[in-house]
Amino acid sequence: MNLSLHHLVREPKIKLDKNPLLLLLHGYGSNEEDLFSFASELPEEYYVISARAPYDLMYGSYAWYAINFDADENKFSDIEQAKTSRDLISNFIDELLANYAIDSNNVNLIGFSQGCILSYAVALSYPQKIKRVVAMSGYFNAEIATQNFKENDFSNLKIFASHGSVDQVVPVDWARKAEPTLKQFGIDIVYKEYPIGHGVSPQNFYDFKNWLQQ
Repeated sequence: MNLSLHHLVREPKIKLDKNPLLLLLHGYGSNEEDLFSFASELPEEYYVISARAPYDLMYGSYAWYAINFDADENKFSDIEQAKTSRDLISNFIDELLANYAIDSNNVNLIGFSQGCILSYAVALSYPQKIKRVVAMSGYFNAEIATQNFKENDFSNLKIFASHGSVDQVVPVDWARKAEPTLKQFGIDIVYKEYPIGHGVSPQNFYDFKNWLQQ
């Protein structure tokens, strides 16, 4: 099956007429194998599909958008590339619905780091497509969302956001802004922190898995 993004699939162990989807979006410099490593632990009724980001950094590393450094070592995100990836993911969801027996009303994103930033952008830009988001170790960047995203209907969107309190890659202060900001838009968001760095602790995994099953 030749879809726009290379991906791995774990079929649901419990087959329904239409099964819910968990779409996994990895971080900068990683690949589709990363989050897929815990696919076997995710709820059995879901399709678990892990997508590979489009920009090749060589040696099995990929990115959703470039991160550039200036002479003073300030980091800059390539916002235009990020927007392209946002729409690539949105279109990829349409392709998955056309090719797999997926329930279009139960599409869920799990994003880590750069994949988390994209998950926020996709969900707030196209909330009619997304039911829930697990947003780990990233932050909400309004610049990557569609221009008039604030006018969207977020009444069915739910978000579980989490971050390591000693994250040395993405400052925890950036992550903390998501909850008050998104609540202003009427989005149902839960935010949790864990005493770890830039990663997913067992407790974090357990908490979001429970949240998905509620």
